[in-house]
Amino acid sequence: ITTTEVCDLLFGGVLPATEDRFGAVARTGLPYVGSVGALDMVNFWAPSTIPEHYRDRLFYEHNPNVTLMRTTADECRAIGEWIGTRLARCGGPVHFLIPEKGVSALDIEGGAFFDPEADAVLFDAIERTIKPNGKRRVTRLPLHI
Repeated sequence: ITTTEVCDLLFGGVLPATEDRFGAVARTGLPYVGSVGALDMVNFWAPSTIPEHYRDRLFYEHNPNVTLMRTTADECRAIGEWIGTRLARCGGPVHFLIPEKGVSALDIEGGAFFDPEADAVLFDAIERTIKPNGKRRVTRLPLHI
């Protein structure tokens, strides 16, 4: 599953998931192994398409037609809670991997979206809401995605 689509769903990006993201795995009870790919960004088209209320934010022009906006710590908390709550509903085993050194190519030391504090808020929210137990595990790794 592409997790970055959750950012777009929650914050008005142009490539959103539906509210049912993670629903199938929860309903089937199948094992799920996942991670936090690109949860540091919201997708927009060209800069002219960015909503006015986001204009003062940190952006990265991926190409002339795609502009990425860095998620804030508050947005990361909401994203982590949204994902963790859904994974806590899974009947089957869940193993969620957290790469503590960054969640995208831009979220690396020296990268345009490097923000370890926002990432830490995301990771804590996921871990808190996924409610690890015998069937649900969260593993933090000292790695970049």
